[in-house]
Amino acid sequence: MCRYLALLVATSLTSNPGALLAQDKAAAPATAAVPNVQNNPFMTASALPYQAPPFDHIKDSDYAPAIAAGMAQNLAEIATIAEQPAAPTFANTIEAMERGGVLLTRVSKVFSALAQSNTNDEIQQVQSDMAPKLAAHRDAIYLNAKLFGRVKAIFDQRDRLGLDQEQHFLVERYYRDFVRAGAQLSAADQTQLRALNQEESTLTTDFQKNLLAATKAAAVTVDAEAQLAGLSAGDLGAAAEAAKQRQLEGKWVLAMQNTTQQPVLSTLENRALRQRVLAASLARGDHGGTDDTRPLVRRLAELRVQKARLLGFPDYASYVLDDQMAKTPAAALKLMTDMVPAATAKARGEVAKMQAVIDQGPQPFPLAAWDWSFYAEKVRKAEYDLDEAEVKPYFALERVLQDGVLFAAHELYGLSFKERKDIPVYHPDVRVFEVFDADGKAMALWYCDYYKRDNKSGGAWMDGFVDQCGLLGTRPVVFNVCNFSKPAPGQQALLSFDDVTTMFHEFGHALHGMLSDVRYPTLAGTSVPRDFVEFPSQFNEHWATEPQVFAHYAVHWQTGQPMPAALVEKLKKSKTFNQGYATTEYLAAALLDMAWHSLPADQAQQDVDQFEAAALARFHVDLKEVPPRYRSTYFAHIWSNAYAAGYYAYLWSEVLDDDAYEWFKENGGMTRKNGQRFRDMILSRGGTADAAAMYRAFRGRDPSVEPLLVQRGLAPASK
Repeated sequence: MCRYLALLVATSLTSNPGALLAQDKAAAPATAAVPNVQNNPFMTASALPYQAPPFDHIKDSDYAPAIAAGMAQNLAEIATIAEQPAAPTFANTIEAMERGGVLLTRVSKVFSALAQSNTNDEIQQVQSDMAPKLAAHRDAIYLNAKLFGRVKAIFDQRDRLGLDQEQHFLVERYYRDFVRAGAQLSAADQTQLRALNQEESTLTTDFQKNLLAATKAAAVTVDAEAQLAGLSAGDLGAAAEAAKQRQLEGKWVLAMQNTTQQPVLSTLENRALRQRVLAASLARGDHGGTDDTRPLVRRLAELRVQKARLLGFPDYASYVLDDQMAKTPAAALKLMTDMVPAATAKARGEVAKMQAVIDQGPQPFPLAAWDWSFYAEKVRKAEYDLDEAEVKPYFALERVLQDGVLFAAHELYGLSFKERKDIPVYHPDVRVFEVFDADGKAMALWYCDYYKRDNKSGGAWMDGFVDQCGLLGTRPVVFNVCNFSKPAPGQQALLSFDDVTTMFHEFGHALHGMLSDVRYPTLAGTSVPRDFVEFPSQFNEHWATEPQVFAHYAVHWQTGQPMPAALVEKLKKSKTFNQGYATTEYLAAALLDMAWHSLPADQAQQDVDQFEAAALARFHVDLKEVPPRYRSTYFAHIWSNAYAAGYYAYLWSEVLDDDAYEWFKENGGMTRKNGQRFRDMILSRGGTADAAAMYRAFRGRDPSVEPLLVQRGLAPASK
């Protein structure tokens, strides 16, 4: 069933619902009913290098027929596997499924990518129409009794089949995924589960659509340039360009990013406008109207606990974490709640410093959430003599990309990159690079789509159009998407250091995909537990500040001069600055996620605003100056993506990434030898082994939390 089945499993009961087979043939579309399918560009493998999507030939009208044809085609493949008279073997069942679903995988990966990064009314309609059909299709695979019988037969005798390690792990993965999807439920319970899955698939799609609309509508329009005092010339130009794109000539538009805090709040001098911007951000999906997400949140929470109970778990968090590294909600909660006292204490200390600055002004006032970023910058300048505006000119996007992100990949892993102008893209902002190994062998394509658009979901992410697969001989085609402000024509895209870190982070995910070297697509690349998948990406962030990398890209975009040593030192010293805020806002969101998904069945229907306030108070993260990084109403990670009961994973993975970086420091730092070890033992392995065992093999022991606490400034470094 190729990589698409693995994706379905990873997001099962959460998002991107879909499937490859229909046991109930009435639920599966027939190829004959699909119009114009013979001329559809998805019907055959792309003739482009690496089977890259032929975006110059793909039309929005191609998606629905191709998805329908893919389901019908795979139905025939699966029927052959499930109904064959031969006794089940690894080759005729597990490997046969790994070879199947190629058409559905091909179209679904492109469609899901554009539904997030370049959507429109037609794509959204296809998404709405197909979501419940794909959910039913997915259930028909996992609830197919004959198919499960074959999988179980192989699982039961797996130790006697002479399987290699990857095959053995794949069999266990298949069996676990079938069981977790309800294969052992009674017929009546399976019928109920199908209905719940279909409803959830519709609601997660609706949430994504509502949030996109709410985020666009929340943009703040400013009539007078004087109100924007404090913004840089680049930010002013970007705001004017955003207004121009909305046909608001002579005005300025401050568009929203996905998080609660907004970048402009760090420099906007107009306090009333700061309050207006943050209020607009906080109100997304929470003010009535057609894009209100609260009814969706309430019902999704209810659906999930009902499904968890059907599957034998007390709540949805217990279901999700059962096959993750954490294993239980209690383990994830302990990691988070143990950090709350230190994080909130540090945040309160940061409040005191900013309040002292305010009190020295002509008209003192109590620090509010919309003041935090602005006065944090003042404190940072006072304590470290560091001004964000002074730093940005040294982080031109192109220089960061070429001489930072890609340079680090070359130094660590021997990779080189060549931009390809001959590969079609889905938007003019998108760029394509071919990736070459140290021996010159061509190995992957990498797309980057960095600028914010109104039709692009917020945040930053990585995924792939084509996954690496030794079985099928495919090479990876991966992409990164971000939401950096697009400069006005003729101006440079200058990044904050947070943006720089985001570039390195997402490229870490890309490396996980492009360096995958496994046989079976279900186990390829980023197909690992949710609380392990952020490990390679967060680990890659460390190289943004590695001296030899930093010096290579931190160059003034106008003068060409490197960042002065004194400024570099200020930036290093300020690394743990504002970590009380950053840690607390993250913990608030992660604990809120766990609170929603730990609800028992008899308490699932909640008033969203009241529940959120109570949960933050219960976990002692209800600081009025520090709202959660995401409120429930715009928490796309957990309501429309794959992080339900899993947002803690960033912190869990951070334990791993900081500990792994400590290993590098102990063993000579940034060397090709060390990079090759990390590539061979982590990045190339995909999901072919237990994640904890994989990490122990690399590190030589279980991870320590100490490096994380030091990195965040929540504990002193060991002497």
